[in-house]
Amino acid sequence: MSDKATLACKPIKTDQRRVTLASVAELPTKFGEFRIHVFVDAMGSEHVALTRGDVKMRERVPVRMHSECLTGDAFSSLRCDCREQLEGALEAIGALPMGIVLYLRQEGRGIGLANKIRAYELHQTRGLDTVDANLALGFADDLRDYGAAAGMLHLLGLRSANLYTNNPDKIRQLEENGVRVAERVPHEMMAGAHNRAYLRTKAERSAHMLTLDRKKP
Repeated sequence: MSDKATLACKPIKTDQRRVTLASVAELPTKFGEFRIHVFVDAMGSEHVALTRGDVKMRERVPVRMHSECLTGDAFSSLRCDCREQLEGALEAIGALPMGIVLYLRQEGRGIGLANKIRAYELHQTRGLDTVDANLALGFADDLRDYGAAAGMLHLLGLRSANLYTNNPDKIRQLEENGVRVAERVPHEMMAGAHNRAYLRTKAERSAHMLTLDRKKP
């Protein structure tokens, strides 16, 4: 595996690996034809896998894991790069013969929507960055758990993944849950005026592999 950073380990919720497939259908999108799979994890949360082509028993399947961000994905917030990351992944994998985009229901890095908006308020009123705002609310920097994602990939049957990510914790958690990451594919969006500090915090405080030299006007 290439381009992997070492982070302090955090506990894996092993029950999150247990997912069941609830429903499957074809899903035409502006990015191409996908097959949508809905999975339910042990906590009752519903997650989605969009697949292209036959990924079963295949090596080096292109995979993007995207965590839900209502403000970015649905409302086009400029505070983050989430919608651009999601659409960039759909466009890239939609142009390939096979691949997987996972959409994981863990809003606000796992702290939920209401708490994420509370963190936004702390950014505005106290000048806290993403990490310090989470800490001020009593949370860790990042509470996301990728056990469910690993369970989904196991049920989809791929042998190894080329993972589109800038986050080394995703690589670590997948491998600790038995998913082999053959290669990291950088997935960096251009920084804008409203999210440049947010992306810098990701790089400097959360060890995300970002160059921060791609900037919008």
